[in-house]
Parts: sequence; C-alpha cells; structure tokens
Amino acid sequence: MAWAASELDTSRPPGDGSGWKPYVLPFAVLIILLGLGPYVGIGPVLAQPLRSIAVLVTLLVFSRGVIRLRPARPIASVLMGLAVFVIWIAPDLLFPGYRHLWLFDNPLTRASASSLPAPALRTSAWFVCFRVAGSALLVPVVEELFWRAWLMRWLISPAIEKVPLGTYGAQAFWITAVLFASEHGVYWDVGLAAGVLYNWWMIRTRSLADCILAHAVTNAVLAAYVLLAGQWQYWN
Repeated sequence: MAWAASELDTSRPPGDGSGWKPYVLPFAVLIILLGLGPYVGIGPVLAQPLRSIAVLVTLLVFSRGVIRLRPARPIASVLMGLAVFVIWIAPDLLFPGYRHLWLFDNPLTRASASSLPAPALRTSAWFVCFRVAGSALLVPVVEELFWRAWLMRWLISPAIEKVPLGTYGAQAFWITAVLFASEHGVYWDVGLAAGVLYNWWMIRTRSLADCILAHAVTNAVLAAYVLLAGQWQYWN
C-alpha cells in the first residue's frame, strides 16, 4: 500500500462515526486479551498465538484500508528505532539497581521482573517465535495506529479524517506521550522518552509507515537482546 505525505483519512466518509474503528479496535482487542489472559484458564503457550491471531484478524478486517507499509525514510526510521532501543536499555546498563528505586519499584508500576515462568516458556521455541513475531510485527502496527495515527489526531479534533497525520498540537503531543509511558509500567521513564521520539517522528515524517518501521526495529532489537543476553525482565 502506498504512502502519501500529509495524508488525510479518506477511508470513511466524514462524520459517519466509524472513523475510529480501524485505529482503536486492534489495540482494544490486544489490551482486553492481555487482561483476560490470567483468568480464562489458557496457558501462555497457547494464549500467545491465539492472541496474535485475534489481533491479526482484527487488523485485516478493520484496519487494512488505513495501514501504510511503504516508508518514505526507511534508513532514518531504522536509525530512530535503534536510538529508542539504546535509550530503553541504557539506564539499566549505566546504573545497576536503577529499576529498584521507589520511582519504579512500587505497587503502581510493579517491579522489574519477567512475567515468564522459567525455564518452561523461555525454552519453548513455539512460544518464543510467536512472542518475537507479535512484538516485532503486530505490536508496532497496533500501537502506532492507536497512539500516533488516532489519539494524537483525536485530541486535536474528534473528526480525525480532517486532521492530517503528523499534525502538531502541544496538548495532544504530551498527553499521548504520557499515556504511552504509563502503558509501560516500571519502564515509564524510557517509555516517555520513546513516546516523545515516536510522536516527533510522526510529525517529522507525516508517515504511519515510518513510525511503524521505527517501532518495529526497536521491538525486534529488544527481543534479540532479551534472548541473546538473557534479559528477560524486558518481557514483563
């Protein structure tokens, strides 16, 4: 699907009330399934692929018309993704024990620890493959649709089809960045930095595809770091 600069959302007629669905529904499905996971009696080895399939189907059914996968600045977007990855792990490398400060290790944000039982899931090729694929391929699409392509525009005007991608509004920019940070729990500080950079990249490129690519690179390299360095706490 082609990329177009400053693209307006023409996938729905203005004012038909359904313009939010392609952007919000995949994210809603992901969050609901993550929240229900511990209560439905399905083990994570099965829950992970089922969740990925459900999100993929939602994307194909509702979001196909608004997803752009041809970045305008692929090299710069890859570099942006790598920069966010470095920012994500740098505090823990530079300041051991940093995550145990009260700002991060508290009842609200939860401790920095993996939610994966060891060693069962960590040695399951089936689970790891789906986890990496979901993190690197699905999550960037879902989150960029919701945070940058929808929320950042909706906070400027609920009639998002009239707001081009990458339109800047100070309130929309910072609310989106803070809410994106809150989604990342104990990593809220680097989540805030990532949210600011991804928001800025959307404004700079006006391209959903470039933001998806940057986010995908961050998540893919982080997944590789988790697996190769055994830093499982990043998969919390």
